[in-house]
Formats: sequence, structure tokens, C-alpha cells
Amino acid sequence: MSRRVLILGGTAEARALAADLDSAGLPIISSLAGRVARPRLPAGEVRSGGFGGPDALAHWLVDQAIAAVVDATHPFAERISASAAAATASAGVPLLRLERPGWVAGDGDRWQWVDDLPQAAAAVRALGAGRVLLTTGRQGLAAFAADTEAWFLIRCVDPPDTRLPPRHEVLLDRGPYTLESELALVDAHGVDLVVTKNSGGRLTEAKLQAARVRALPVVVVRRPPRLQVATVRTVAEAGVWARRQAAG
Repeated sequence: MSRRVLILGGTAEARALAADLDSAGLPIISSLAGRVARPRLPAGEVRSGGFGGPDALAHWLVDQAIAAVVDATHPFAERISASAAAATASAGVPLLRLERPGWVAGDGDRWQWVDDLPQAAAAVRALGAGRVLLTTGRQGLAAFAADTEAWFLIRCVDPPDTRLPPRHEVLLDRGPYTLESELALVDAHGVDLVVTKNSGGRLTEAKLQAARVRALPVVVVRRPPRLQVATVRTVAEAGVWARRQAAG
């Protein structure tokens, strides 16, 4: 009999992996951080909320007889990934990181790379942008709160709960987006700069395509450094690994 696999989720890749393993009859449990009010739920068993740190997670893995862990969290979810690495090492449970490739600039793109959100806010001021499409999620928006010059269209899934720049509009929405809808958005709001994290994936890539078509500059926040763990880029690779671990 196969043993359970824990998927640390919240991403499209995590949902796809859960659907794949669940359809194959593999016992899985997906863990969601609980930060989104109405998350898209994956197939199979789901738990919501944190574990209480790496020690608590290690005990939980042992208590639940988890065979393996797939960390398929967002590329910027540093804390849970670090906790998973420490917990699985302590509990002796195999860990695999499933991380989609980041975006790569192409011909015609006008990207400026920065290391974090404060640097992104500084870049907005240095570029002298008037109307900014800000798509970095609701975490860390306070980095832009001191900007009294630019107007920000802040797009996120749930309402922000932090300080915001004085001139802004909040747009609650989630992908997938199309090139046509993103072009309509930037045109309707007169956007002259896009700010994003290098999340990667196809669900929200259209904003970069729209920026290319309209010759708009884009400020891109680099992904944070990661601990060195075994990593794959595709759901198929993660599925093969999870099946092998669960059957072992």
C-alpha cells in the first residue's frame, strides 16, 4: 500500500500535481498557507494554516507517517521552503522542490532587475513613472507607501491589509490573464510602468507581453536565493518522484 505524500501547495503546479497523484489513487495531503480567502482547492485531502515552525512540522511528518514532501510553494515563499528543508532533514523524510522556471526577457523587452521590493520602489521613483501597474501581491506593499508622486493600480487576489501609497486604486482579480485583457487594462488606465516579481508561469505572463507590445518598462524583482535541495521544473517529473517515494 502506498504511503501518503505531503504537497506544500498554493500554486497551479501544486494543484496539477495533486490532481495527477489523486487520479492515480495515491494518498496525498495538500497544505495551504491560508493567506488567500478563497483559494483554489486541489484534489484530495487539504489542510490550511501553518505548522508552527520546522520542529513542529518534523513531528507532524513523523506522526502522520508521511513518505515524502513536495515543496510546490510560490517561488517567493521563502519561509515555508526553509522550514520544509529543516523539518524533512530532521525527520528523515525525502524532499523535492517543484519550482516553475522564471520569466526570461525577450527581444523588445525593457526590464530592470532589482533584488527586493524596496529596490523596486526606488526604481519606480528613479524612472519617474506616472501610472504604475503594481502586481507584486499584497505582501510587502508598504514598500511603496512613501511614493507620493506616482499613481498605482494595485492588483491582488485579496484586499491589502497594510499601508498603501496615497494615490492608488485596488483591483481584486486573479489570473489567468490574456494579452488582449492586459492590453485593455494598461490602455484604460494609462499605465506607463509595470512592476512584478519574477514568479514565472503562464497564468500571469500576459502582462509582460502587453508591456512588450506597448514598449513599457518593467521592474522585475529577482527570486530570493534558495537552499540547495533536489529540484525539478515540471509536474511530470515531480509525479514520477512522488510515486517512487510513496511505493518505497
